[in-house]
Amino acid sequence: MQLDFVEYGKDISAKRGVPVKHVKTVDGVVKVSTVYDLIMAQYGVDRGLGGDYPASYEEKDAAYTPAWQEILTGIGPKTVLQFAREWSRTAETTNGKCSIIIGAGINHWYHNNLIYRAGTMALMLTGCIGVNGGGMNHYVGQEKLAPTDSWAAIMSGKDWQGPPRLQQTPIWHYINSNQWRYDGNQADYNTVPKNELSGMHSADMTVKAVRNGWMPFYPQYNKSNLDIVKDAEKAGATNDEEIKKYVVDQLKSKKLLHAVAEPDEEISFPRVWYIWRGNAIAGSAKGHEYFLKHYLGTHNNSISEDVADQFVKDIKFRSESPEGKMDLIVNLNFRMDTSALYSDIILPAASWYEKTDLNSTDMHSFIHPLAAAIDPVWESKSDWVIFREIARVTSELAKTHFAEPVKDIVNTPISHDSAGEIAQPNIKDWSKGECEPVPGKSMHGLVVVERDYTKVYDKFIRLGPNIKNGLGAHGNSYDCTDFYEQMLDDRDHVREFEGTEYPSIFEDEEAANAVLHLSSLTNGELAHRAYKVAEKKTGLTLCDLAEGSKNVRMNYKDLQTRPHRYLNSPVWSGLLTDGRAYSAYTYNIERLVPWRTLTGRQHFYLDHEGYIKFGEHLPTYKPSPRPEAYGELRKTVATGKAKMLNVLTPHGKWHIHSTYGDTLRMLTLSRGMEPCWLSEEDAEELGVKDNDWVEVFNDNGVYSTRACVSARIPKGICLVYHAVERTYSTPKSQVRGGKRSGMNNSFTRIHLKPNLMLGGYGQFTYHFNYWGPVGVNRDCHVLVQKMDKVEF
Repeated sequence: MQLDFVEYGKDISAKRGVPVKHVKTVDGVVKVSTVYDLIMAQYGVDRGLGGDYPASYEEKDAAYTPAWQEILTGIGPKTVLQFAREWSRTAETTNGKCSIIIGAGINHWYHNNLIYRAGTMALMLTGCIGVNGGGMNHYVGQEKLAPTDSWAAIMSGKDWQGPPRLQQTPIWHYINSNQWRYDGNQADYNTVPKNELSGMHSADMTVKAVRNGWMPFYPQYNKSNLDIVKDAEKAGATNDEEIKKYVVDQLKSKKLLHAVAEPDEEISFPRVWYIWRGNAIAGSAKGHEYFLKHYLGTHNNSISEDVADQFVKDIKFRSESPEGKMDLIVNLNFRMDTSALYSDIILPAASWYEKTDLNSTDMHSFIHPLAAAIDPVWESKSDWVIFREIARVTSELAKTHFAEPVKDIVNTPISHDSAGEIAQPNIKDWSKGECEPVPGKSMHGLVVVERDYTKVYDKFIRLGPNIKNGLGAHGNSYDCTDFYEQMLDDRDHVREFEGTEYPSIFEDEEAANAVLHLSSLTNGELAHRAYKVAEKKTGLTLCDLAEGSKNVRMNYKDLQTRPHRYLNSPVWSGLLTDGRAYSAYTYNIERLVPWRTLTGRQHFYLDHEGYIKFGEHLPTYKPSPRPEAYGELRKTVATGKAKMLNVLTPHGKWHIHSTYGDTLRMLTLSRGMEPCWLSEEDAEELGVKDNDWVEVFNDNGVYSTRACVSARIPKGICLVYHAVERTYSTPKSQVRGGKRSGMNNSFTRIHLKPNLMLGGYGQFTYHFNYWGPVGVNRDCHVLVQKMDKVEF
C-alpha cells in the first residue's frame, strides 16, 4: 500500500510502499501495518516495496539520507556513515554499550522532543536502552529526588490530606505573565499539518489542556473556590458528590469559567508568590522583562506589541493588559540576588553548610546529607524552620480570618499511572458540546476537601496518619503502617495533638529521618514489600532484587558517617545490585517489567490523536522556527551597525553550582560580568574588538555587556552564559533610551510547543515534574551592536 510521508524541512510529501494485512474488526475490514515497516518507510529505507524511496545515500532532496543531513548540519556524508557504522558495530560488540549524554541545552530548543527522540531511536534500534554503559543519560538540573515515595507525601501534605495543587510551571508563567499576548500563532513558526488542532494558538491549547484535564492550572475559576462550595450548598448540595455535580453543571452552562480562560480578570490574578531555592524572577525567568511588567508593574525594557488578539478564540483577550498583578512576593534566600531585590519580604535562609538537609537524585545513586558546619548566621534559619514559622503565623492569623473549617474544591489533572490513562482515546472538548463533562474522564477531576487553617502549624510539625494508607510512586505502592507505628516508640520524637500521638517532624533532622525511615530507597524491608506488590501486578519474580538488603535501615546520622547508596526499588528503573552504577531501564530490560506506556513497551510510534495531528506520531525532523515568524524582532530597529544572531544561554561558565557568579574569584575569571561571546567573523563585520561593550537586544529586552571575541564560536550565533544578575555591571541601555539594562533572560520569551500539553491517553498523562511543555529559549534571535558610550 502506498502511504504519504512528509519531509517537514522542505514540506515535501513522498508516497512509499508499506506491507499491509487486511484484518476483520467489528467496524469492518481495516488495513494493518507493523510499526517497524512504518519506521523503515519514514526513514526512506527501500526494501523493494515501490514508491518514492531514495535510490542512494547521495540524494540531497530525500529526507534522512547522509547527503540530505549535510545541508542542515554541515557534517559530511562520509563522516556520518562512518559514525553510524562505528555506532552499530560498538553496540553489537558490547551488547548495547552506546550512550548519549545530553544536557539542558537540547531541552531548550523548540523541537526538543524531536531531538531527544532522534537519539532515543538510535539507541532503541541498536539495543542500547537499559544497559549499563548505554542509554539516554539526561542531565538537566537533576531535580528528581530519589526517595520520592516518602518525600512526596511530606512535601505535599498528603500525610494529612490531599490532593495537593502542583503546577506545571511554563504554562503558568506563559499565561499569568501575559507572554501569550505577544505570541503569534504557533502554527506560523511550528511546522505542522493543517487541521483544527494544530492550528490553535498556544494560549487556546493551554485552555483546552486545562479543561480536558491534561494540565493543572491555578487559580482554578473566576470565583473563589470557597464561595463556589458555599453556593453549591445554598443550591441544595448536601454531600461531596452533589457539590461536584453543581460545579460540573455550572461549568457546562458557562456560569462558572476557568481562570485560565480569563487570565486578565482581577479574580484570576496570582496575588502571593513564595520564592524558594530559585532565582525565579531572573535566572529562572524565561521572559524576565514580562515578569517585571505584568507581575511587578515596574521598570522593564520590553517593546513588544500585543498580537494574540488576531488568533485566540478560547482565551479572553482584553484590550488593556494588566500590569502589577502580584500583591506580595516573599523570598527565602541566602543571597541578595535579583529576585531578592524585587521581592517585598526576604526571609534570610541558611546556606548549604549551615543546616540539616538531604540531597539526592535518581541518576547519582548516593543519599547525601547536608550538615551544619556552623550555625545559621545572624537571623537566618533553615528552609524547614522558615516554613514551619510561616505555618505557625498563618495558623495564628487564621484564628481571626478562618476561625472555622471551610470546604474547598480542588481540580486534579488526569494523572499518569492511573485509570485515567485510557480515559480519552479520542480528543473531544466537553466545553464545545463534543461530549459530556465527566470528572476524571472527559475533564479534570474534582475533589472536595475540608480545610482547617487554624491547624496548619499543628499538622506541619507532626507526621500525619495517612502514611498508614501506604506510600509509593511511579505506579508502585507498599504498606508501611508498622514502620509508622515504630516511630511512635521513640518517645523523644513524639508530639500529641487533640488526644492522639504522632511522630514529630518539628526539627529538620526529624523530617529527614521520616523521609529515610519510610522510603523504599532507604529501608530494605519496604523495598521488598514494594517488589512484592510489583510481582502481583506483573506476574514476574522480582523480590530477589531486595533480598540482600532487607535488613538495611538508613537514618540521618548514618549518612554522616560514610557514603550510602540507595537500594534497589521498583520506584526507579535502574538496578544497583553488587555496586552497579545506575542506568535507567535495566529493570525493564533484564527483568521484563513493562514500561509505563500504553502498550507496556518502548514506543517507536506515538499512538495519540494529537501527535498524529501535529505530525509527530513517527520520529521526524522539523526545522527550527524562522526568526521572522517567531516574532521577537517585529519592532526592534538597529541604531548602529548591527547583525542578527541566534543567541544561546548555556549554563554558567564561571559560576558556583551553576547558580551564581557574583563573587570576586568568579567575576575575576569572567571579566566582571557574563560577556557576549562572538565569532571572529561576526565581530569583524560589526566592527567589534575583544572587550568592547555591546548590546544584545530584541523586542523582549536588552542586555549590555562586554564582547568576548573567540575562534571557538561559530558564525551566526552568540553566547550569553546563564544566571546574570541585575545587581552589578549593568549599565544604561542606549537602544532603550537610557533605561537600566537587563540580563540574560531579558531577551527571551516563553514559546510553548502545543503537543507537549496533550494528555488523557497512554503515557501522555500528567505527572508532577515530568510532563508538560518546556519554556524554550534557544531559537531566540537578537540584534548585536557596539555601544559608543557606556553610562552607569
